[in-house]
Amino acid sequence: MAWTKYQLFLAGLMLTTGSINTLSAKWADMFSAPGCSNAPEHGFSHPFLQAVFMFLGELSCLAVFHILLCHDRRRPTPTVEPGESFNPFLFLPPAICDMAGTSIMYVALNMTSASSFQMLRGAVIIFTGLLSVAFLGRRLVASQWIGILITILGLVVVGLADFVSGNTDGGHKLSEVITGDLLIIMAQIIVSVQMVLEEKFIYKHNVHPLKAVGTEGFFGFVILTILLIPMFYIPAGNLGSNPRQVLEDALDAFCQIGHKPLIVLALLGNTVSIAFFNFAGISVTKEISATTRMVLDSLRTLVIWVVSLALGWESFQGLQILGFSSCFWERDFTTDSTNP
Repeated sequence: MAWTKYQLFLAGLMLTTGSINTLSAKWADMFSAPGCSNAPEHGFSHPFLQAVFMFLGELSCLAVFHILLCHDRRRPTPTVEPGESFNPFLFLPPAICDMAGTSIMYVALNMTSASSFQMLRGAVIIFTGLLSVAFLGRRLVASQWIGILITILGLVVVGLADFVSGNTDGGHKLSEVITGDLLIIMAQIIVSVQMVLEEKFIYKHNVHPLKAVGTEGFFGFVILTILLIPMFYIPAGNLGSNPRQVLEDALDAFCQIGHKPLIVLALLGNTVSIAFFNFAGISVTKEISATTRMVLDSLRTLVIWVVSLALGWESFQGLQILGFSSCFWERDFTTDSTNP
């Protein structure tokens, strides 16, 4: 069946904003500028502050939901289902998972390439599938188990490509790249818990997806913003990539932004793109199918890889083609139509 213009628009919006989201986060990591108190020029390494901006983008989905709801009420026949009332604190556990997983991934993105980062995120398929069996009582069909095995193969190939190449194009040591890859895998375990919790709550309470994303964004934004205060004083040793070597130095980040305002553009790109990406992803699932959403997510990996090569952020590695191919095929298997 041919797609409508609106469906094509949604697919293009999801692919574009999803790619911008990862690329803008990586672009922010590549800036360097002086810090506070005449601190020498250093890299913009502020993963927790970047996560705060990302949650601000998710929080905007809540505002969009209420705007759509108010606009819809003026129509003779409303089309937006507000969903039943629920306790917002139900979404606190998935919000905490989102906060932890996102923060870890932003730390990892500082250590590895944007393309490897995006490919390794495919590990969420493995852990989500296993947790769905354990806690949601699902039964995975043979094609879905094949998809999980292909995913594992793809992760091994991507990790091997990073190990063989050293992935030092961005000035990263091999030890940093390996640590970053492992952190991404660890984050996917947390994200898979988040996805299982979200699915359980959304279906049980008939929550509108935009409202769910926005509620999580609210909790994540408030909690992580408050946590920036103790992080300012917690020593992190070599893990702290700021002059004071603390867990997060938000003041240093704003001083760097003052010296190099272009950083704001990268942060805004991350904030705005995550809001549109969530909207487009939910709409693609509703208007087309979840399978199409997963395929578009696979294409996003290709776009990020090609753009990174074009910008000179990384060099060509043949093994990454095999890794990308496996990431694409595993989604083709794991998004089987029998999946509820």
